[in-house]
Parts: sequence; structure tokens; C-alpha cells
Amino acid sequence: SVDPYMRGRMNDVKSYVPPFVLGEPMTGGAVGEVVESRDGALVVGDMVQHMLGWRDEATGPAAAFTKLPALDVPPQSFLGQLGMPGMTGYFGLLEVAQAKAGDTVFVSAAAGAVGSTVVQVAKAKGMTVIGSAGGAEKAAWVRSLGADAVIDYKAGPVVKALAAAAPKGIDVYFDNVGGDHLDAALASARPNARFAICGMIDVYNDAKPTELKYLARLIGNRVRMQGFIVSDYMDRAAEFYRDMGALLAAGKLRAEETIHDGLDATPDAFMGLFSGGNTGKMLVRL
Repeated sequence: SVDPYMRGRMNDVKSYVPPFVLGEPMTGGAVGEVVESRDGALVVGDMVQHMLGWRDEATGPAAAFTKLPALDVPPQSFLGQLGMPGMTGYFGLLEVAQAKAGDTVFVSAAAGAVGSTVVQVAKAKGMTVIGSAGGAEKAAWVRSLGADAVIDYKAGPVVKALAAAAPKGIDVYFDNVGGDHLDAALASARPNARFAICGMIDVYNDAKPTELKYLARLIGNRVRMQGFIVSDYMDRAAEFYRDMGALLAAGKLRAEETIHDGLDATPDAFMGLFSGGNTGKMLVRL
């Protein structure tokens, strides 16, 4: 799995996860099959997930591997909708933003792994959804997921497009981007709107972040803006699997994957995250 949060680990700064170690493999999520085991907790043939790095084969103590739940889904689903991206979207929407039926929800990067999950969970829970994506093809895909309106951020200013799509304003903003999307959400926020700040991919590689012209509206509209980390909710994984599994079984969730083949393709896959090179989850198949 390649994910935007890894970019932050390339900076030698204090954060919720330590920087990568020079000379060591990049660490990130992976799923695979046990081919040899000396611990009774795992047997040959078990499907597992680990965080032991970008490598063809991983060796470690049994505690470093998590056996995947017995759900009738492809194993890579546990790197996407049933993994960290899906859990991020699920708890960010329902717990951090306290989104509920009847809310109007704006989702940036709605064609990505996290954003597309938010779109579908929000629709399944009875919300009106406005998504943002780059380009006509991605916008059409987000619309096919059930979004009520889709903004193509490459076609013009997001602030104007969001005002047109939600003339009465938004109750919830799920932020994967920051920058002009966050500013547009502030401009369209209703009183007591809730913002779940998941990521800011717009500024990860930009030395001069976008100016927030509408930040002061946070005061008058009593907007609650909260950042969060998915690890805060790991103790509720059973609840997540139960609810998301039910949505999958009911056919209310769809997933898209952008797959690169071979470990040597990993850098290109990673860079593609920051240039809009993926629809859905970006993966590398070994």
C-alpha cells in the first residue's frame, strides 16, 4: 500500500509517527499469504496484514502480523475499504464530524480511497453528498458512487463551484486536501458545521500553503474543526468490520483500485498520489 501520510514521514520533524529511518525499507501496509511459520498462532495459508515495509517477503514475530477476518472479499480490500483508508473515512465522518441523516456533506479528493468511502457511507446513512475530483472521468466515477453533485476542481474556482452546488451551505466537510478546498468549505459552512480534517495533500509538497481567505467565518458560524488520526479508533475495529461488512454484503459499497506491478514500480505509484494519478486505492502488486 502507498498512502499520502508517508510523505510526512520523509521530514525530520516531530509528528504522530516517527520519520522513516535512512537506509531502511519504507514501512507501509501490506497483505499476503503465510508461506512458512514456526508459531502456532499462524499457519501456512493464512492471509495476514503487516507493516514491515516495502519488500517482496516479510519475516518477523507472529505479533507483527494480523490475521485477516474471514470475509468474502479480495485480500487487498484490507488495504482499502476494510483497511486504514476505509476506517479513516468511516470514523472521520460518523464520529469526528458527527454526520447524520439529512446533513449536506462536502468531500474533497472524493475519487481517492478515503474520499470514495466517505461518499458511499454518507449516502448509505441518508446524507446529501457533494464530492470534489479532478477531471471529467473521475467526476463521473464519483457521481456513479451516488454523489448528489460533483465538482471538477480543475474546471474553475472551488469556492464558486461549491456555492453553486450547495446554495444553502454545508453541514459537514471531510478534508483530504486543505488549501482552496478548505477555504471553499469555510465560505459555505452553515452555523455549527463540523469539519473532520483527515489530510492536507495540497500542502505536503508546497512551501507556500494556500491563503485561507474565509478563515474568520469559523468564528461567526461556530464551526468545529477537528483533526484526527485513524489509530485513535483501532480499538473499535470489530464495530467497523461489522458495519462495513454489512454495507458490502448489501451492495452499498464499491471500490476502485489503481495497481502498479512490481516492487520497482512503488516510487512511481507513490508519486502518482500527489499528481492525481489514482482512482480509488493506489496499490502495488508484488
